[in-house]
Amino acid sequence: MNEADVTDSYKSIETKSEGIYKESGSKFLSFAYPLTEEEEIKDIIDSVKKEHYSARHHCFAYRLGQKGDIWRINDDGEPSSSAGKPIYGQILSNELSDILIIVVRYFGGTKLGIPGLIRAYKNSAADAIANNKIITKITQEKIVFSFDYINMESVMKLIKRFDPVIV
Repeated sequence: MNEADVTDSYKSIETKSEGIYKESGSKFLSFAYPLTEEEEIKDIIDSVKKEHYSARHHCFAYRLGQKGDIWRINDDGEPSSSAGKPIYGQILSNELSDILIIVVRYFGGTKLGIPGLIRAYKNSAADAIANNKIITKITQEKIVFSFDYINMESVMKLIKRFDPVIV
């Protein structure tokens, strides 16, 4: 593998996957989603909240970009750093990016304490990742350009030569 391969690639997940973890009557359902841009996140979270409207908490973490520069965690009412941080920790320990993991908690009547919550959110997120296929993505950049009709032949030659992904 040459230097360009290393710096231009990163790991992500192939498709949506689910996981589950149960402890002391509480059920933690996890959902991992591959992402391409930050704008997708709100719609996915809203959809999961709508589907699991009776759940107590909808905690999540995401990471975007080759270097993972864009990220966020959310505990959704759980004690600080007991949900979003362990979910994000699983993303980091698997060296993933372009991923959103949401963990939905159905409360079972027994308080787990902060160590129990950390363990539950961590294991649930890990299960969603384990139930997926980790892939290598190549960094891409969207480029928009326009040209006169007279330059069509030259542009088509360049497209054939470089074989870009055309959106």
